[in-house]
Amino acid sequence: MKHPSRQFLAAATVMALFMARPSLAGTVTILTSFPRELTRAYQLAFEAGHPGIRLQILNKNTVQSVAYVRELPAGHRPEVFWASAPDAFELMARQKLLEKIDDLINKEAPQSAGPYPINNPEGYYLGQALAGYGLMWNTRYLAAKRLPPPREWADLARPVYFGHVAMSSPSRSGSTHLTVETLLQGEGWERGWGLLLQIAGNCAAITERSFGVPEGVNSGQFGIGLVIDFLGLASRYAGYPVQFAYPEMTAIVPANIALVAGSRNPGEARQFIAFTLSRAGQQLLVDPRIARLPILPPQALTVAPPPGYPDAFQMAARAKVRFDPALSGRRYKLVSAMFDQTITFRLPELQAATRAIQEGEALLEGRPDAAAASLLRQARQLAYAPLVDARPAEQTPLEVLFAAGQQPDRATALEARWSRQARDHYEQARVMAEQAARLLR
Repeated sequence: MKHPSRQFLAAATVMALFMARPSLAGTVTILTSFPRELTRAYQLAFEAGHPGIRLQILNKNTVQSVAYVRELPAGHRPEVFWASAPDAFELMARQKLLEKIDDLINKEAPQSAGPYPINNPEGYYLGQALAGYGLMWNTRYLAAKRLPPPREWADLARPVYFGHVAMSSPSRSGSTHLTVETLLQGEGWERGWGLLLQIAGNCAAITERSFGVPEGVNSGQFGIGLVIDFLGLASRYAGYPVQFAYPEMTAIVPANIALVAGSRNPGEARQFIAFTLSRAGQQLLVDPRIARLPILPPQALTVAPPPGYPDAFQMAARAKVRFDPALSGRRYKLVSAMFDQTITFRLPELQAATRAIQEGEALLEGRPDAAAASLLRQARQLAYAPLVDARPAEQTPLEVLFAAGQQPDRATALEARWSRQARDHYEQARVMAEQAARLLR
C-alpha cells in the first residue's frame, strides 16, 4: 500500500501536468482507451471539417481514466470520455462527472440493440458503437499444435488448451471487465467464477493490457485470446492468420461517448461527439483497420462493410446475456479485486493445480477408482470455487466496501486474505490431484 504522502504527491503531479497544458480555445482533449488506428482516423476526419478545433488524444485504460477524471478539479478535466465499458460510464454518471448530452442523439439509430438500450436513459452517455466479446485464435498456431478451434467459453477449460490461452485482467482493461461480467451474468456467480478459474488455469499469461492479447495471438505467442470483437476483427482484416467467433453466451452492448463535467471547452466537445454519431462518423467504424460495429443500421451507411462483417443487430437479437451495467458498476471494484487476488497474482499456483487435476482426470478415465475420484472432486472444489459466496441481486456490504473506497485498510486486509486462501487452496488441490494420480498409476 502506498504511503499517504506519496499518494498526495502523485495526485498533485498529475494535476499540475494537466493544468499546465495550453489553455487553447477550441482544444478538445479526448480521454480514451481505444487504439491509435481508431482515434487517428477520427482526428483527421473531424479536424478537416472543423479547422478551428484541435483534438488532443489522451490514451489510458478505462480503469485509469475513471480515476484520472475523479482526481482533477472542475475546469481542468478532459472534455470527452470515450470507451467500451458501459459500467465505467455508470460509475462516472453516479459520481456526477458527466453532463447530459441527450440532445445529440442521432435519431436514425435504433433505440436498442436487442434488449439493450443504445443510449443511457438519463442522457449522460450515448452509444457510439456496438461491441461483443469472444474468442480469437491464430490458425497457424492451432494447426501446428493440432488443436481444434474453440467456439464457446467452456471450450477454453478443456485440458487440450492448457498453456495456449491468454487474457487480460479486469483491473487493467475495461473490455476484459465486460468479458468477465458477461460470464458472471450469463452463467451466474458461482458457475461463472468456476469457469473463469478453469480458463485462467489454462492461461499462459494474464497480460498487462487488453491489447497484449491480440498482439500475442497475431504473433503466435499465444494460440487463443479472450478479446472484444474489434480487436479480433481488425487483426483478421489486417491479414494476420487469425479468426474470431462470438460464443453463444455473449452480450452485445454499446461502446460509449460522454461529455465530462467541468471541462474547459464543452461546446467544441459537443461538436466532436455529434460527429462521431453522424453518418460520416459512423462510416469510419467499418474501415477494416478499425472494424467496429456501428449503431446505425447497414442501410444508413453509404459504403458497405467488407465481406463477412458481423451484423450487430442480428447478433444482439440472439444474444443470451442481457447485460446489467448497474449490477456490473456496483461490483466493479469487488470483481476486479477478486480476479487479481485469486488469478492475476496467483497464476503459477493456479496453473500447477489445473495441470495436476487434468493429469489425474486423464488417468481416471482409463482406470476407475473411487478413492482417486473423490480426491479429484475435492481438488476441483478447492481450485475452482469462488472465495466469496453467491451475490444476491441487491447491493452487498462487500460491494459497498470496495465501491466507496472509504475503508482502504479493511479492503486491503480482505484482499490479502483472499490471496492467502487462493494460494493455500491451489496448493491443497495440487497435492490431492497428485495423490489421486499416484493411486491410478
